[in-house]
Amino acid sequence: MSLLRFNAVEEAAKRKPVTAHKENRSVGDYFAEAVFDRKTMQKYLSNEVYKKLSQHIDNGQPIDRDIADSVAAGMRMWASNQGVTHYTHWFQPLTDGTAEKHDAFATPDGNGGMIEELSGKLLTQQEPDASSFPNGGLRNTFEARGYSAWDPSSPAFIVDDTLCIPTVFIAYTGEALDYKTPLLRSLEALEKASTRVARFFYPEVNRCTTFLGWEQEYFLVDEALFVARPDLRLTGRTLMGHESAKNQQLDDHYFGSIPERVQEFMKDLEIECYRLGIPLKTRHNEVAPNQFELAPIYEECNLANDHNVLLMSTMKRVASHHHFRILLHEKPFDGVNGSGKHCNWSIGTDTGVNLFSPGKNSTDNLRFICFMAVTLMAVYKNDALLKASIASATNAHRLGGHEAPPSIISTFLGTEVSAILNKFMNSKPKDAIQFDAKKGIHLGVGQIPELLLDNTDRNRTSPFAFTGNRFEFRAVGSSANCASAMLALCTALAYQMNDFADHIDGRVKKGESDEEALYHVIREYLQDSEPIHFDGNGYSDEWRIEAERRGLNIDTNVPLLYDSYTTEQSIKIFEATGVLTQAELEARNEVKWEIYTKKVQIESRVLGDLSLNHIVPVATKYQTMLLDNVAKLKDVFPEDEYEKLSEGPKNLISKMSYHLSNVHRMVYEMTEARKIANQIEDLRGRALAYQETVSPYLDQIRYHIDHLELIVDDNMWPLPKYRELLFVQ
Repeated sequence: MSLLRFNAVEEAAKRKPVTAHKENRSVGDYFAEAVFDRKTMQKYLSNEVYKKLSQHIDNGQPIDRDIADSVAAGMRMWASNQGVTHYTHWFQPLTDGTAEKHDAFATPDGNGGMIEELSGKLLTQQEPDASSFPNGGLRNTFEARGYSAWDPSSPAFIVDDTLCIPTVFIAYTGEALDYKTPLLRSLEALEKASTRVARFFYPEVNRCTTFLGWEQEYFLVDEALFVARPDLRLTGRTLMGHESAKNQQLDDHYFGSIPERVQEFMKDLEIECYRLGIPLKTRHNEVAPNQFELAPIYEECNLANDHNVLLMSTMKRVASHHHFRILLHEKPFDGVNGSGKHCNWSIGTDTGVNLFSPGKNSTDNLRFICFMAVTLMAVYKNDALLKASIASATNAHRLGGHEAPPSIISTFLGTEVSAILNKFMNSKPKDAIQFDAKKGIHLGVGQIPELLLDNTDRNRTSPFAFTGNRFEFRAVGSSANCASAMLALCTALAYQMNDFADHIDGRVKKGESDEEALYHVIREYLQDSEPIHFDGNGYSDEWRIEAERRGLNIDTNVPLLYDSYTTEQSIKIFEATGVLTQAELEARNEVKWEIYTKKVQIESRVLGDLSLNHIVPVATKYQTMLLDNVAKLKDVFPEDEYEKLSEGPKNLISKMSYHLSNVHRMVYEMTEARKIANQIEDLRGRALAYQETVSPYLDQIRYHIDHLELIVDDNMWPLPKYRELLFVQ
């Protein structure tokens, strides 16, 4: 094999577990010790300042300037006691990553010395260059001013020697340039709308909160093998590589014993996450080799989203200490499962009621049916928008495959819930709706306890499934910022809840009782939203035909899906809820089209380079060796015997010529298609051109290279193969 591949494989094989974790304390002793949470605030802020700050956070009110200085001083003192020397505004631009500019606490005192300080002004506001981040034309290079502003609802935290202050990021002219700003707006809109609806059942409710529990899937690859694969380094996925003889077909990796090296990495990751206040709960092997998953306890949505973004950067940092590289791409390897980020989502009241949990009396059950009906209606009316919110160049490789939700948004409810909703639609206003308690299964083995069944099964083929007391948005990609999907979902539901409440109020004004009005509107919602309800196999070809008949969006063209953000319906719901203006929506689409184009463009360039500079020369050299072998056979053997002996090598030579000529031709055609697409000035048109004329070549060229991999001498193949990449040594 090539020297680079040989060294990489050798180095990976010699890896031993790296034991770096040193925490011998219980998790409770160091949980959130790197976070300026309320417990820490009480130590470093006066009682008066702490109470005022807590009130502002709890009530969602802007922080007064008069307490900002006191909070900044306390925060700086706490951070300095932890050895921190710098601070940064930590925000989430439209790149699916984070951004930060570090400034030192130290500042000249005017007398030739230095003092350490953090003022309230520096805590609450800074001015990053808004034209250097994706902005969709909202900011020009000569109009660069933008602002980052402190989000007190998400506590500051420490990474290494830097105090990280979570912030929003907006343009000088006020438009949102990040994920957090519209997410906060959508959560506020949903809080008000869901509280309004909840009060039809519980007048004492003052506030509703949206909760999120994400499940993060990822791959681990040995660092040496990663470095030896230019495609992994530059695109996050393998652009070529024949699948291993053994991959996931035996189902032996899923929930199997965690490899020792991986377990050591997981231990260190958990320690870092606990220190940062990320409440990790679950870790396990996923289906594909080298694929794993972790998940936390549910948190308030904004904080949960911040924690997921922070987790992704923490994973990369900790993995490098163990000579691993994290792959968050949705489909880094062909032929095995890709990775998603399942977002478990629910709403609760300040009185302790989960609005998606069936209750113990008629009021609770009617409330449950009500919130189910409104959610189904919101998903039905905005299925294309929800699909656009999770669409990307990378997630397109995962969706629709037999390991991920299909690229058609539908809702799974389960047998019992479906039966209850159907019963409600055929009932009268006074009829009581009863839910069965959890049923038990006894296995007939004395020492095995009775198992309690949930009131709904799980459906892995549903992109938006009800799972007992929450909905699971399964279609979100592993590398994505959860906020993209959450703000679309929360905005759609907030608008629909207000529409629902308006219908109820209108009927009551016309003389109906609250109960009658609720019954009639809920039944209408359930009937109208029936097309989105599907409990069957979302992978089947029949479902695609049926979904189209029902009027659901079945498109898979990512650039076209982004059009859903700027339909009349989408603009109406985003503007009515105050989440995003039409200008902001249009700008975000410009960003999405540009990012899509650049990702496909980079993959195309990398594949062209690897094909012509790595694969073709090696394959040609091997083909020359075969030709030389055939020629020498003719010199040694008689004609009749030569024909038999040379048949095999000649077939290989012919196959190689076929594949090599196609690689040469297709790389040239792909390059020309890229040149033509680059001439298109309109970003949407350019993205469509890349999707339609450039992207198909990626799979076509790969097909021929993967066949060459099976022919060329293993000792000559230049890149680590799947059998080496996919199994941790």
